[in-house]
Amino acid sequence: MNILSVEHLSKTYGKGDAATRALDDVSFSVEAGEFVAIVGSSGSGKSTLLHLIGGVDRPGSGTVRVQGEDIFSRTDEQLAVFRRREVGLVYQFYNLIPVLDVVENMTLPVQMDGRRVNVDRLNYLLRALGLNGREHHLPNQLSGGQQQRVAIGRALMNAPAIVLADEPTGNLDSKNSADIMGLLRRSNKELGQTLIVITHDEDIALTADRVIAIEDGRIARDERRRQAGARSTELGRGSRFSGAVSTGAHAGTRFAAGTRNKAEEVR
Repeated sequence: MNILSVEHLSKTYGKGDAATRALDDVSFSVEAGEFVAIVGSSGSGKSTLLHLIGGVDRPGSGTVRVQGEDIFSRTDEQLAVFRRREVGLVYQFYNLIPVLDVVENMTLPVQMDGRRVNVDRLNYLLRALGLNGREHHLPNQLSGGQQQRVAIGRALMNAPAIVLADEPTGNLDSKNSADIMGLLRRSNKELGQTLIVITHDEDIALTADRVIAIEDGRIARDERRRQAGARSTELGRGSRFSGAVSTGAHAGTRFAAGTRNKAEEVR
């Protein structure tokens, strides 16, 4: 069953000679429980796409349907509720409130809704995220990896059907990156949450169920994991998939001798 349908989505920033077409007639659907990696070079439109799916911005044309409902038929106030209740947003730069502690940051969406915090779920997330003992730490008292864990906890607090993550490991070292993706993957598999991740990291892309490559605001490639794993053997030989995945801050850093082994793992 499709939980998400993107239909002929377009977005232009600016006007006249200064206009930039960030997305150009993008359409695809995502099944409930899928883990989708969206890859592409800087400026390709992938972050714009994620923001539109999450209702952070409105398109110039096209629709985004979540569980069959066009989210842009809602008012701005209704979209704010949609972002709090139906999707979980994880950003590269955490976006934590500096004067709130770990628990207050994690439960902020629930508090803003005027609802009671599910204490059992909060305690489960604190344990799963390795944040026990740091409940009352402020963000500046946490490491980068811990801050990202808090951001993930906030995104999962309302048990959203879809989790959207924009470069969630972009500022982390390899160990913290692996831990963060393990947590997101666990929520995807164990809780059945649909996971959509924007990434420049080849390893993350190759562990996804599906890879969508964006180029110049359009979908250049849409492949299931088996296809993506087979195509990964082309990395280093100039394939379009290789360019889409490896362009960016992490380009080429982890695909030397290990590429062939990783390709075998994901088949």
